[in-house]
Amino acid sequence: MTPAPSIVVIGGGPRGTGVIERIAANAAELYGDRPLDLHVVDPHPAGGGRIWRPDQSPLLWMNSMAEDVTMFTDETVELAGPVVAGPALDAWAEDVRAGRITPDADPAVLAEIHGLAGADFPTRRLQSAYLRWTYERALAALPPGITVHEHRTTALAVTGPRGGRQRVRLQDRPEPLLADLVVLTVGHLDAEQDPEQQGLADFARRHALVHLPPDFTADSDLDALRPGEPVIVRGFGLAFVDLMVLLTEGRGGRHENGEYLPSGREPVLYVGSRRGVPYHAKIGYPWTGERPPLPHHLGPAWTEQLLSRTGPLDFRRDIWPAVAKELGHAHYHRLFTAHPERTALAHEVFAEKYAAADPGSPELAGLIAEAVPDPADRLDLDALDRPLDGVRHDSPEAFQEALRAHITADLARRHDPEHSEDLAVFLGLLSAYAQLIRLGDIGSWWHGFFSYLASGPPGPRLHQLLALSRAGVVRFLGADLTVETDEEQGLFRARSATVPGARTEARALVEARLPDPSLRHTASPLLRALRDGGAAITDDGLLAVDPADSRVLDDEGRPHARRLALGPFTTARAGGAFTRPRTGGPAFRQNDAAARAALTFLRDLSCRGLLAS
Repeated sequence: MTPAPSIVVIGGGPRGTGVIERIAANAAELYGDRPLDLHVVDPHPAGGGRIWRPDQSPLLWMNSMAEDVTMFTDETVELAGPVVAGPALDAWAEDVRAGRITPDADPAVLAEIHGLAGADFPTRRLQSAYLRWTYERALAALPPGITVHEHRTTALAVTGPRGGRQRVRLQDRPEPLLADLVVLTVGHLDAEQDPEQQGLADFARRHALVHLPPDFTADSDLDALRPGEPVIVRGFGLAFVDLMVLLTEGRGGRHENGEYLPSGREPVLYVGSRRGVPYHAKIGYPWTGERPPLPHHLGPAWTEQLLSRTGPLDFRRDIWPAVAKELGHAHYHRLFTAHPERTALAHEVFAEKYAAADPGSPELAGLIAEAVPDPADRLDLDALDRPLDGVRHDSPEAFQEALRAHITADLARRHDPEHSEDLAVFLGLLSAYAQLIRLGDIGSWWHGFFSYLASGPPGPRLHQLLALSRAGVVRFLGADLTVETDEEQGLFRARSATVPGARTEARALVEARLPDPSLRHTASPLLRALRDGGAAITDDGLLAVDPADSRVLDDEGRPHARRLALGPFTTARAGGAFTRPRTGGPAFRQNDAAARAALTFLRDLSCRGLLAS
């Protein structure tokens, strides 16, 4: 008897769930009622996977409002497959409250659902319930011929000839899974320590210190950080926010009326980073009125023109000028249409001259200066990116006051619709991200810049940070933070250019960031085996995939017919596996293309009777 074709999805988090949803959406057209075995491999519950698993602290929030989170396509997504509508997180919660949906969730999570509003920032465990429901809905939508097999374990390797069935070796199973096609959607991964981190870890062991390397904060050993002792924290993004919450409220402290009431069990967090400031707060008001036409300067034709070039692209030379002009287009379109009293030219005149001027040219700068009298209304991306460049303070205390003022001003602006040009820039960032993904690996700087401007913490978290600063539980170190080791004294020492001459010493160092997605240092045996087996790896250590359908490329640039990969460890990494409704989420487009490629391949294989043993 000829075996049914089989597909193995390795990674059951949001990305794997999204691919399965697209398999279900496209199966009727591309696969019909043929039999198919679908295997899902993940040691954590499918739907949320590791990062969005249900057993997390209720103190940990998403950094998106409930109304801004969806796992479903809509007409704004460019895709070949059908749009299958589904509820965003807030609408799903409303369906739960109305009894139209009955999720299998913990009673505490159900209680959160009943109090959730669209503008609330949900807990991660609530998002886990939404993702699990999405996964179960996708399975229910599969044709009857597709049989699903879940494997709560870890995939260790994928082997097999290019033209034959693949073998997926599992951690606790003697026999491999046989697969006609494998999709890797393993998400964020642990990493081996690079030489710097290894040196810091060795130093910590020699002197009985604490060194916590880059990690998902919920998995870090925070019990090693002692009450009252100083801790140097390198990183000021979302991982730091989680760390801050778990070491304060998570240890019994309370926020009341804008003040922090400590429990006495908190360490003192000395935090700094390359920029020296936290990520910008999430914007706290909705869009109204006319949207900027996007993409404009950075559309598909521009992308195709770049892809037609020979030789490698240089981000700063070939890409960034057009990105900056696109973001400026979004900013000034909103300024002229929503706040014309702050402009000095007719919008039509400005728009025509802006379109004609070269990015970064004196003509463009002169036009903006003429048309926008107040410098505060002009878009300065360099100042946004590095607000502490050249800034110096005479004392650590002076810097504490200055950075509290910076955070307070950011909070005020990000919640003031009179500055709705900031929201337009956010939309421009989303549009630009969707185009830049088509270019493959463009380096890590852009992804960090995008996250800093567009994916910062909820406003309430920064209010809490201010309260912790005033209470002395958090201390700001500044920009261009360096960490040194003192063998004689057995201490870590931190310095920053922002406060010359100041130094902070501690017996604990925390690297508050996710591990680098590079396959050069990955701790995943699965990806190490893929890397060492001839898959193409970029200079940044990312797995090279075909941007059209996410097939894995070998070191000669040939796509592997039986292996696909999607996620942050690939050259087609997107901003997230879920996104805001009606923003054309590029991850959805990738999921659809991969699902259609997989179904077409398996159908053709089945029709030709080429299911290899």
